[in-house]
Amino acid sequence: MQTTSQSWRHSLQSFAHPRVITMLFLGFSAGLPLLLIFSSLSLWLREAGVERATVTFFSWAALGYSFKFVWAPLVDRLPLPLLTSRLGRRRGWMLLAQGAIIAAIAGMAFTDPAGGHLTMMALAAVLLGFSSATQDIVIDAYRIESADVSLQALMSSTYIAGYRIGMLVSGAGALFLASAFGSAKGAYDYQAWQWAYLIMAAAMSVGVLTTLVISEPAAREQPQPSKSTGDYAGILLLFIAAVAGFIMIFHYSAGTAAGLGRALTGILGAQAAASFVVETARLGAGVATAWLIAILLIRAGVVNRDMMQDTYLAPLKEFFKRYGLKSALLLLLLVGVYRISDIVLGVIANVFYQDVGFTKPEIAGVVKTFGLFMTIAGGFLGGLLSVRYGVIRILFLGALLSAATNLLFIALAAVGHDLNMLYVVISVDNLSAGLASAAFVAFLSSLTNIRFTAMQYAIFSSLMTLFPKILGGYSGTIVDNLGYASFFTLTALLGLPVLALIWQTQNYLDPPAEMNRS
Repeated sequence: MQTTSQSWRHSLQSFAHPRVITMLFLGFSAGLPLLLIFSSLSLWLREAGVERATVTFFSWAALGYSFKFVWAPLVDRLPLPLLTSRLGRRRGWMLLAQGAIIAAIAGMAFTDPAGGHLTMMALAAVLLGFSSATQDIVIDAYRIESADVSLQALMSSTYIAGYRIGMLVSGAGALFLASAFGSAKGAYDYQAWQWAYLIMAAAMSVGVLTTLVISEPAAREQPQPSKSTGDYAGILLLFIAAVAGFIMIFHYSAGTAAGLGRALTGILGAQAAASFVVETARLGAGVATAWLIAILLIRAGVVNRDMMQDTYLAPLKEFFKRYGLKSALLLLLLVGVYRISDIVLGVIANVFYQDVGFTKPEIAGVVKTFGLFMTIAGGFLGGLLSVRYGVIRILFLGALLSAATNLLFIALAAVGHDLNMLYVVISVDNLSAGLASAAFVAFLSSLTNIRFTAMQYAIFSSLMTLFPKILGGYSGTIVDNLGYASFFTLTALLGLPVLALIWQTQNYLDPPAEMNRS
């Protein structure tokens, strides 16, 4: 991953490339659903009277982003009736995912959390996380396949810009709408939030129209052996059975987990630690059950063994063969923790702003709207610097800034309701986050072999969020036990191992990224 000698002028002109511009609209479609699971939903639930700890647990509804590598091969290989033949492999799946996103957002809109329907809201949120993660799989594959490696950093920048605009619409837009329709803290109005979410569902038409207008990327991978309908049906059955087993174990273990959590709290003396142990055990039991079901179905002959090898094992073997065991493990570890500081803090950020005393319009105006422009500026800066000076250098700079800027939230917590201080914190934090994200997406793209685009990138992007989101689900409990100042200090310290990993892995990034395209 060597520093390029491209001029600033050439770098800026590349932003006008049609593929680069396309990523702006696809980024919007990918970014819009995210905050409807995280911050906007958090404020909705809080206004509906849901406890803070329960609110942050809802962030686990987006764990589909962290396990999308499980069904990425289906998206990569499974043809869709009518859609694949008419639109192509990537666009067909993209349109299906966007339709599911619209249905999930509408389902959330017709569910009132204050009416004791938290389970239905959780199911709709999980569907939204699953369908939006599926859309991400397709868009990532489309981006990598549609242009050479020389454009990836700039495409990442416009993708992040579109992503942040989508987050603005579903973040600030949803808050402005809910407030304008009459819902406020202490004066909850379900219909106000219902209309806000229905408008968000309609905004997904941007992604649908883009999918219908763009062209399918040229096939650039090696020909695959032909598979029968039964082969694809077998993998689909395995996936459905494994997911059903995971949900069953995770759901029916709730009662046992509650009792075990109370017992561990008495032993450990810390509710947060006990909750982390118990919920992690539940998650592990669900994953183990899904794995066991998959193994049994493969041994029973329900799934074509050769197809499973080609679909799941071949991409992993290629990655480890290319980098070697030691460097591959270090790279995967870096991928898994790079964004830990931002994600863990981000889960509870909106709740923090509200607890400090900021109103929804203030949060929407400063954090969402003004913060968007700072993030976009950081994304473009990160893309340009990555092209000019190399991805690894900017990756290190982004990680350093992301961890350090979390300390500014301690000052904001001490000052309280101060708009000037909020502007300072959001300016520095979002500029750093945008820079880091652009470099990181380009870094992940460079690790991907074009033969296994969807599967390998899905593994990388799943690892990117898995541990941070699991830990972020406990952010409300940690704040309840330690307070905001200690929590923000903890999130900053979490970034220190990331810097050490970047320094260590820079020596293992040969062969250069261009060789991954073959």
